[in-house]
Amino acid sequence: QVQLVESGGGLVQAGNSLRLSCTASGRSPSTYVMGWFRQVPGKEREFVAYISWTAGITRYADSVKGRFTISRDNAKNTVNLQINSLKFEDTAVYYCAAGSDYYSDYRRYVYWGQGTQVTVSS
Repeated sequence: QVQLVESGGGLVQAGNSLRLSCTASGRSPSTYVMGWFRQVPGKEREFVAYISWTAGITRYADSVKGRFTISRDNAKNTVNLQINSLKFEDTAVYYCAAGSDYYSDYRRYVYWGQGTQVTVSS
């Protein structure tokens, strides 16, 4: 059983930075990877990045590579997403999720947080 809670979203001017956090309560032995996704109303949920708990293997979507950094603090059961050089098109609800493998497809993730809104003003 895993419960996920995101925080850190808000209204930010383009070019500035945000740091999102996801805290996990509990840990399933089959949960190896934490992912960040984002979604705009009317569009399908989009992969942003993932990281594995043990090896720290990461992957980023091309649209965020070089600007976003995913990290984890195993002792705190926390996964962070550092977002730099925000663009208007980064505006979305950002979700963290827990899965059993290195998936970029949101349909493969089992546990989800409630989401945190990131709004970028141009």
